[in-house]
Amino acid sequence: MPPSEPIDHRKRRGKIVSAMIIASALITGMIVINQTNRFPRTDDAEVFANFIGIAPQVDGPIVQLPVRDNSFVKEGGLLFEIDPRPYQYALEKTKSDLNALEGQIIDQSRTIASQVSAVEAAHANVGSASANVDRAAASINEAKANVANSKAALDRANAELLYQNNNFHRIEPLLAKQFVTVDQIDQARTAVTAREKAVQQQRSQLALAEAQVQSAQAQYEQAVAAMQQSHAQLGQSRHSVLTIDPLTAQREGRASAIRTAEYNLNNCKIYAPFDARVTNLTISQGAYAHTGRPVFTLIDTRIWWAIANFRETQLRHIHPGMRADVYVLSRPSVRYDGIVDSVGFGVQPDTTLVGSFASGLPNIQRSLNWVHLATRFPVRVRINASESEAFRLSESAVVVIRGDKKEN
Repeated sequence: MPPSEPIDHRKRRGKIVSAMIIASALITGMIVINQTNRFPRTDDAEVFANFIGIAPQVDGPIVQLPVRDNSFVKEGGLLFEIDPRPYQYALEKTKSDLNALEGQIIDQSRTIASQVSAVEAAHANVGSASANVDRAAASINEAKANVANSKAALDRANAELLYQNNNFHRIEPLLAKQFVTVDQIDQARTAVTAREKAVQQQRSQLALAEAQVQSAQAQYEQAVAAMQQSHAQLGQSRHSVLTIDPLTAQREGRASAIRTAEYNLNNCKIYAPFDARVTNLTISQGAYAHTGRPVFTLIDTRIWWAIANFRETQLRHIHPGMRADVYVLSRPSVRYDGIVDSVGFGVQPDTTLVGSFASGLPNIQRSLNWVHLATRFPVRVRINASESEAFRLSESAVVVIRGDKKEN
């Protein structure tokens, strides 16, 4: 029996060791699962940076191309230059057009000033014609007054002639009876003759006054016609005055053409908008560049990210602001600090699961997958590294989420 005791003891010890190993494995597995859930990690990640296609905004042959493919350029550095001569000529033409327009405006202003002076002269003529009409009307009134005076004088002369004639006929028979002398008869006859001449003179004065009335009336009608003509000339002068508005309205259009020409001329030289890496350069100096067609690509080297794809079951442990470790496959021994910048909220649907979406009803796939894989969503991690660090776009990376600072 004693020899069998060590064997039983070894068996019990083996069972204890086996149980301890199994327990250790379970505890280690639980710790690993817990750490993996708290600090998710993935090797499905790539280094990413913003990039833009450099396309010219004007057409023309490239006369300068100082950059090389995969070279580094600083912000403000010359990338390439398009032949500026056609755009310089266009700018000079637009400036010449504006100067010609300004000359037309000056000439038109002078013409308008002359026309305004003509309007003022016509207005003065209207005033003069109105004064002539007033004077003609006054002359008519004066001539009518002269006619009235002449008629009164004629009436007086006729009355005096009648008196002298009656007096002559009354004293003439008295000569035979020698009641009057011959001299008295001669005086009476002479008085009658004088009064007859006075009557004739007053009739001539009346005729002259009536003629003056007719003349004044004619002058008045002529003055009225002249005033109407002056009014017509004034209206014609006012309507013939040109306006400068159509020319001044063209100023903004000509100035806009100059600004457009200057914009095109300035865009003949293309400068780097930021520190960047040139890539996909496949043309040479002398090539014809087209508007909007990319010539090469610039990779923005100021900020780099690691785009890490995590399973949807891990996303609840990840939120923006968490610290992360980033390892690049080309430098696996170098650890880069990172900050979670954003967590994706959508990916392209899997057509094998949900079908395709089109007009009408959804097209659902009639298949059943026994193994359902968790969807992965992109998590953007900003890499805290100097700008001189030579990252490459789309190189493989490993990302480990370390959580918040208070958790660490």
